[in-house]
Amino acid sequence: MTTNKNQRLVFIALLAAQAVVLSLLEQAIPSPFTMAPGAKLGLANIITCIALFKLPATDVMTIVATRVLLASFLGGTLSTLLFSAAGATLSFVGMYGVFKLGPNLVSMIGISVTGATLHNFGQLLIASHVAGTWNVLLYLPVLTGAGILSGIATGVAANYLLQSLDKILVNKNS
Repeated sequence: MTTNKNQRLVFIALLAAQAVVLSLLEQAIPSPFTMAPGAKLGLANIITCIALFKLPATDVMTIVATRVLLASFLGGTLSTLLFSAAGATLSFVGMYGVFKLGPNLVSMIGISVTGATLHNFGQLLIASHVAGTWNVLLYLPVLTGAGILSGIATGVAANYLLQSLDKILVNKNS
């Protein structure tokens, strides 16, 4: 996508900054406006999806790690960092695996839904460890439903933004 190292680094920094801002905005949304208690829209997932299509996996991991660290330090607590890191790690691994299947087998929406549901699963694993009981996983069906819905929404947004980004880059190179 980018032609030299400096352009690539600037692109990574811009995506990471956008992901942090989206995470902080999402933290400001009151709980009654989410689909289920503890569920979030996963707006930063939009940036991760776009990055998967434009950058190597190591750069995408850098963006995800930067987002988790900065959003936790700026708007969260140590537990926020723990839960976000677990969810984001499992989410990235799943999204990357599904992405590698190729566009003939899975769409941006499928990648996004995978990330959303695995993020919830990762957070529930941490919650069950903290609570000392596997009963926390009984909430998995509710969060899976919320993850599917939010994954569809963020996948649609990411797909639209990726198409717009491609048009901008084509016009820039013309």
